Amino acid sequence: MFSRLRSDIQCILERDPAARTAWEVLTCYPGLHALVLHRRAYWCWHHGFKWLGRFISHLSRWLTGIEIHPGAKIGECVFFDHAMGVVVGETAEIGDGCTIYQGVTLGGTALYKGAKRHPTLGRNVVVGAGAQVLGGFEVGDGARIGSNAVVVKPVPAGATAVGNPARVIQADADVKREQAAGKMGFSAYGVTQNDDPVSQAMRGLIDNAAGQEHQIALLWEAIEKLSSSRQGTDCVPGDAARHELFEADRLNQLIGK
Repeated sequence: MFSRLRSDIQCILERDPAARTAWEVLTCYPGLHALVLHRRAYWCWHHGFKWLGRFISHLSRWLTGIEIHPGAKIGECVFFDHAMGVVVGETAEIGDGCTIYQGVTLGGTALYKGAKRHPTLGRNVVVGAGAQVLGGFEVGDGARIGSNAVVVKPVPAGATAVGNPARVIQADADVKREQAAGKMGFSAYGVTQNDDPVSQAMRGLIDNAAGQEHQIALLWEAIEKLSSSRQGTDCVPGDAARHELFEADRLNQLIGK
């Protein structure tokens, strides 16, 4: 029991730069308190003491603001960061090394008793603040759920899900941001620079338009050279159109590139 508690404290010290000492984590981190109480509730639930398990869960919710059903299965080194308003359903499973932020719901969509109604998170999954993961599907190892995402279908391992309804983006291991996140063990709040597919599409359109503008500029230069080589030609028809510039840099700033 004490070795597992030390492991929980150590994982918080490694992932939260605001955590200064083990004593501070032990006394001031509600996510740790919720885990300790859940283990008691889980034991009671699976040894036939259903009411006592629910009562411990209810007490934990009152003390920490985190509601974990005593039937939920939680692995090692799980970090509930801030975690006020987190709800974890009865058949939910959380793998080792997961990080869950405040306002997250691991909820169910089915009304049948005994069925797998809640999601299963693999190892090292990050669920951003306010995300809703609803249904009895799996979220693969190393996946990331963006803040305020609403996920209603499986997420492959290593992928990122963002938006409402969530869109799944495959991870790009060659990007520097993913390498930095890998060294830290997670990406804060599950949101990284290239996560939003709408922004990615806009960036692609902007880059394409900027490239076309460059090609048009080269054509104008060729036309000017051709015109200047001819006698009696001082200007090119439609020269005023050259002043209508495509401001790619400004548009990129607007979408956060």
